Amino acid sequence: MTNQNRLPIWRFLLPISLQIALILAVPAQAVYTHLIGTTVILQTAPVDPYDFLRGYYQTLNYEIAQTNTLRNLPGWESLPKNEGNSESLKTGSRIYVILEQPESPSRGEIPAPWKPVQVQSSLPDNVAADRVVIEGVSRYGTVNYGLERYYLPEDQREQINRQIRSLQRPTQPQDAETQEEQTIPFVVEVKVSRNGNAVPVSLWIGDRQYQF
Repeated sequence: MTNQNRLPIWRFLLPISLQIALILAVPAQAVYTHLIGTTVILQTAPVDPYDFLRGYYQTLNYEIAQTNTLRNLPGWESLPKNEGNSESLKTGSRIYVILEQPESPSRGEIPAPWKPVQVQSSLPDNVAADRVVIEGVSRYGTVNYGLERYYLPEDQREQINRQIRSLQRPTQPQDAETQEEQTIPFVVEVKVSRNGNAVPVSLWIGDRQYQF
């Protein structure tokens, strides 16, 4: 083969470089958010303590992921809905939730969750100093923020199990109301960037903090 028939080496290197850049973009963005993002505390939805741990990871459900929470906020009417159902968010649509810092930063030794105060279908240009915007995507009746899966380090699984058991009441629930009282709320510490991206930092169970 002559030199004229050989393809320039950049034609091989360019697509490979683009693939590597795409692979590294997501973790690089997460590192950037972790370093410069605003620390925010999110309230999880009540968790059944008997069904929390399922092996190596657990899926967490947040209050701001529930349409019952979001539909009570200003801006709900402007969000994209499924055709014929004004109460159901259109799957795949982006949602921006504005969170406000609590007046009291903690509840005893447990950090206090930030309060959702507004929702929008686009990233707001300006927000107050005591507020942040977190971006989510509507997924079949809920909103996903990329914070839902908590991986359990092997050396912490038993410790987390014990912590959950210690927070449970000694008696078994007798009805739905008692069951709701027995469920254990968790809070999750996250870092949020200016464009709404969020990464998890730690999980709080009672007054114990577990790093991600």
